[in-house]
Amino acid sequence: FQVKKKQFFRNFITIMLFGAIGTLISCAVISFGAIQFFRKMDIGSLDIGDFLAIGAIFAATDSVCTLQVLNQDETPLLYSLVFGEGVVNDATSVVLFNAIQSFDLTSVDPSIALHFIGNFLYLFLTSTMLGVLAGLVSAYIIKTLYFGRHSTDREVAIMILMAYLSYMLAELFYLSGILTVFFCGIVMSHYTWHNVTESSRITTKHTFATLSFVAEIFIFLYVGMDALDIEKWRFVSDSPGTSIAVSSILLGLILIGRAAFVFPLSFLSNLAKKSPNEKIDLRQQVIIWWAGLMRGAVSIALAYNKFTSSGHTHLRGNAIMITSTITVVLFSTMVFGLMTQPLIRFLLPPTNQSTSAVSSDPNTPKSVTVPLLGHQQDSEVDDITGHDVPRPSSLRMLLTTPTHTVHRYWRKFDDTFMRPVFGGRGFVPFVPGSPTERSPH
Repeated sequence: FQVKKKQFFRNFITIMLFGAIGTLISCAVISFGAIQFFRKMDIGSLDIGDFLAIGAIFAATDSVCTLQVLNQDETPLLYSLVFGEGVVNDATSVVLFNAIQSFDLTSVDPSIALHFIGNFLYLFLTSTMLGVLAGLVSAYIIKTLYFGRHSTDREVAIMILMAYLSYMLAELFYLSGILTVFFCGIVMSHYTWHNVTESSRITTKHTFATLSFVAEIFIFLYVGMDALDIEKWRFVSDSPGTSIAVSSILLGLILIGRAAFVFPLSFLSNLAKKSPNEKIDLRQQVIIWWAGLMRGAVSIALAYNKFTSSGHTHLRGNAIMITSTITVVLFSTMVFGLMTQPLIRFLLPPTNQSTSAVSSDPNTPKSVTVPLLGHQQDSEVDDITGHDVPRPSSLRMLLTTPTHTVHRYWRKFDDTFMRPVFGGRGFVPFVPGSPTERSPH
């Protein structure tokens, strides 16, 4: 809901390259390595489906630590790539895991690969479309069918419940809830947010920011308390060496799998750049590689989904995978996370030039404290005219020209067809109690 849409879609090609293609490469590397190593070790009976699931589980990154350290004013390109890849990566790994779970992989034949890719694309596209549809429905309801505009409580409740409805529908149809909610939030911030009263806008902005903050704290608390659950550690207490070996192998595979796509895909992305200032240099590539080494709540959730039955672990192999997942998550978060700030300070020493503070734009539901993507406002006037806002050439965004062209065509389509129906900035219905635009957009 608070993603800066312009920055996200300007870097969309590179973000999708890292988040979707990169996750698939990382999953393949980790799965292949797990097959090679774990079959030679005594860790219980794991089939090909389990190994592929391990790849999907440990391909899910958690880049919160890096985002806390990166300065979005000094490095907007790097910040937007790390954040965008983190969001798309979470969705891709969950979709990939669901696709693996839905196949019977005991008898593998060549056609199963095509079915798997088809299923993956189906889940990805249908989840995205469901989120967009839910966002548009919420905008249409508040703009056209809703008469109680004076009630901030009802407007906020409708926005929250419609967002939650998109998640519930995704789960009902066995789609990716995280992907559906993500695109529902983007659409709601683009249309629905502009259709409510001024007090409702302020309330929703603070409500969503607070809820996300509380939810994130709860997740970290849960992972920490879960690590202290003694029962599952009893299964591996007789062979601690095996458990340590499995965790070490997984950490090594994560390092290799991450490097296997960050550097080659950065090279491919740089081939499309003419100016050397537009390219992702080696230092930035190292930070992007490091940012994805942390593993978090998504990995824990997928591991429990795969390796437990009725909330308990009965098989030794499954217990080893659960404890190894917890070990990898705690080690990567604590050790890699603590080393993140010194690494970034070493590779990207702070510059002396002072950058302007983030200006608050009342027309965009940004985060109250930190804008999530870049430091530029979602200004739309420059997209209509086709002129870019002047900025230092060293901070120019990736693939500026083609994305600007697409963005300009989208803006024309949006103003002509979408906003008159669904509302949005400059297309707010003028009825008693409706918000009035203070700025002449």
